[in-house]
Amino acid sequence: MPSKLQRLFVKSKLAPGGEVELDSGQAHYLGNVLRLREGDEILLFNGKDGEWCASLAAIGKKKARAQVSHQTRPQEAGPDLHYLFAPLKRARLDYMAQKATELGASMLRPVLTRRTVAERLKVDRLFANTVEAAEQCGILRVPEIAEPEPLIKVLATWDAGRPLIFADEAAPSASPLETLAALEPGPVAVLIGPEGGFDPEERALLLAKPFVHPISLGPRVMRADTAAVAALALVNAALGDWR
Repeated sequence: MPSKLQRLFVKSKLAPGGEVELDSGQAHYLGNVLRLREGDEILLFNGKDGEWCASLAAIGKKKARAQVSHQTRPQEAGPDLHYLFAPLKRARLDYMAQKATELGASMLRPVLTRRTVAERLKVDRLFANTVEAAEQCGILRVPEIAEPEPLIKVLATWDAGRPLIFADEAAPSASPLETLAALEPGPVAVLIGPEGGFDPEERALLLAKPFVHPISLGPRVMRADTAAVAALALVNAALGDWR
């Protein structure tokens, strides 16, 4: 048995004595890659019931079952943090989804802008990347994935009780922490635009909304996936669970 137990995300309810059916991909990974056998232990989480130790009751090429024994960690709520982004090209989108998950995002919301390059987005692939990140880094939840929507529609239906932190390339290079310090901890969202930035009309629309709070990410121009990490780290430090 490995010294560090493999963690798997499942959709089944987790409780003592319960049995969980693992999917074919999980069965293949456990049996053919990790070479686990019946009786070996793994860790399971579903984003609701905490983390549980389970033993493999059966394992084959395409199917596997795990018997749940005991809870190893209670469920953690994590920050109420939505991450909004213009879809990126494949490899960079994968990276962004993984890092946003590691940084505690509770929801990923793709927004379509006038300069969005990759308007076609595979939600299933995005979800798979968030699951992989959560499994590997010990997080007990996987962010919800929203369907892509135009930026204008997102802003028109926005809940004003959730401040929207807008990484504005044209904002003065002042300390973003001063802006964030003026906000109360609680539900919050971060918005990163497409490569090339927002269209001037889109930027004007954003700045006209009372719930939008523009911040600068410093004097250097960042790629969108790098800006995501920087902005989420700042928000976690000022308003999230890094305080």
